[in-house]
Amino acid sequence: MSLARPDRPVELVGRSVVLVPVGPEHLPALVRILAEESVARWWADSSERFRDGLLRPDPGETGFAIVLPSDRAVVGFIQASEELEPDYRHAGIDLFVATDHQGRGLGPEAIRLLARWLIDVRGHHRLTIDPATANRRAIRAYEKVGFRPVGVMRRYERARDGSWHDGLLMDLLASELDADP
Repeated sequence: MSLARPDRPVELVGRSVVLVPVGPEHLPALVRILAEESVARWWADSSERFRDGLLRPDPGETGFAIVLPSDRAVVGFIQASEELEPDYRHAGIDLFVATDHQGRGLGPEAIRLLARWLIDVRGHHRLTIDPATANRRAIRAYEKVGFRPVGVMRRYERARDGSWHDGLLMDLLASELDADP
């Protein structure tokens, strides 16, 4: 199995969502979602920084638009960041889901799809995710996939208002990923 970065990952197809390699055509919908209060309060990126990051991604990051299989409507975003240093090799996941689609199991399904790709195709043995400690909805979604708390990272991330909040480091080992919810 090659661990080289793919030029363009394939679509990852689930029951309720499809993860599509993110492109410029997804930007308007993703920027709108990022501006929703239930998303914006947890994502410090401004729409301009987010747009720039999608158009010129870090080489260690792979982003996907979360779309509905029925009409291909964009309902969120998920990305993986990979640490390829052999002695520290792992991948991290970040995501957001549109307000109208939260609480429907789409986030956990998207996480599970990406986790399976990171483990089976990219060869990672450990995945991390780091929600704000106050983001209980996100933490419950990650726990549904099998992520476990590792510890609190104090004053970990700066919010849009300039204040700092704690983050909860969670991880998932490849052997813990339950392929069927």
